[in-house]
Amino acid sequence: MKNMKKVVLALCATVGLGGCGDLTVPDLNNPSIESFQETPTRTAVLNAATGLLIGTRAGMTNQNGYVALLGVLGREGIVLDSADPRYIGEMLQGSALNAGSPAFGGNFWNAPYANIRNANTLLNALEKVDGVSEAEKSAIRGFAKTIQALDFLVIVNTHDTNGAPIDVNRPFGSELAPIVSKDEVLAHIAQLLDEAKTDLQGGGTAFPFPLSKGFTNFELGPDGKPFDMTVRNFIKVNRALKARVDVYREHWDETLADLEQSFITTSPVSLNLNLGVYHSFSAGSGDVKNTLNGPNIFANPILLADADKQLDGQNDARVLRKVKAAKNPGELPGVITKFSLAFKQYEADDSPIPIIRNEELILLRAEAHIRLEQYEAAMEDLNLIRTYSGNVAAIPEVLTGEGATNELLKQRRYSLLFEGGHRWIDMRRYGKLEELHREDPEGMQFNVHLRFPIPNTEMDARQ
Repeated sequence: MKNMKKVVLALCATVGLGGCGDLTVPDLNNPSIESFQETPTRTAVLNAATGLLIGTRAGMTNQNGYVALLGVLGREGIVLDSADPRYIGEMLQGSALNAGSPAFGGNFWNAPYANIRNANTLLNALEKVDGVSEAEKSAIRGFAKTIQALDFLVIVNTHDTNGAPIDVNRPFGSELAPIVSKDEVLAHIAQLLDEAKTDLQGGGTAFPFPLSKGFTNFELGPDGKPFDMTVRNFIKVNRALKARVDVYREHWDETLADLEQSFITTSPVSLNLNLGVYHSFSAGSGDVKNTLNGPNIFANPILLADADKQLDGQNDARVLRKVKAAKNPGELPGVITKFSLAFKQYEADDSPIPIIRNEELILLRAEAHIRLEQYEAAMEDLNLIRTYSGNVAAIPEVLTGEGATNELLKQRRYSLLFEGGHRWIDMRRYGKLEELHREDPEGMQFNVHLRFPIPNTEMDARQ
């Protein structure tokens, strides 16, 4: 890609990732990127692996980032910033997203591709580095390919049928990789995850580099304290991500098979719906804060109206956990509705953002069962989510067909609310985006955007 020619390996920032002091990444531009590529050292390689976590969280927490903007498109929330009318004029009122706007229509392209290139540079360096064992190299390869899969998912989730380049491990200045279809991008992601699994299986027990605190609470030791992510457990994370991709590809039997190898659990003894891995942030010097608690981000009031009720008459417990009264309500000219709700789950500067967690895995399994017409199994999972996560009554009858699908989409709407654009992606997957019009603020009907355009700079480079 044209802009990639200007990107310097983004593993050079000194960052305390997620507030953990041992995750400082030294300046790899000293002495040079060229030396990292040609004569890599063990220290540089391990720092580069940790740096991939910094790259893959880029743009997640911004007001114009992945969670917020996809939340706007999916009618989960709205951004009211008097200093920037594009949040309304382009994201909601415009007939199309502007491919020349790097922070809006042209978003979610350069940053993930920069991190994909970082991973490729690291993978290439593994062929030349000394002082790193074969098992350690295998663990690093599996980790890097899994992170690449996450970055490609951001690209394809936002650009959908516009497609994207995948053959991007090319030297600067070489011919641009062709843009391929959405199906080919998803197939490439699945292949990356499968290759990563094979690499991880030969990767020993422990990663030779530190991970962020978003990966450390995955499993408790005998003393009840969390210990670092093992390679074995990261394989389970890899399979969880593969199950999400399987669902996007509508490979239902494969979804169930990959979920069996993931960290999914429904044991009533130790059921933890939040078990998973997360992007981590902190207010520490040099690190990135989670800014999704900003004063311009509001929750859609229809979330309360559409929610089921608990036995005591309160709203679904997920709404109570994730939505709160805004400190300063927002207004939109010409719209009757006052925006008086904000999101609650990111109140602190170091609040983590889920990458994938157990609650989503249970819903992925329910979706696969529905599409395989295994409705009783699907309802068991959906009722588990209703009762454990929402604290609302189970549905006594077995829903089938469209009824089961609508119930699935409702549970995904509230369980995965404002976590990563799931609502917009789901409604698009099921051809229901136009139904989002009923969730527009009273007094105004917004447009429903299908996908982000490929940035003008990219298309200009291709003439």
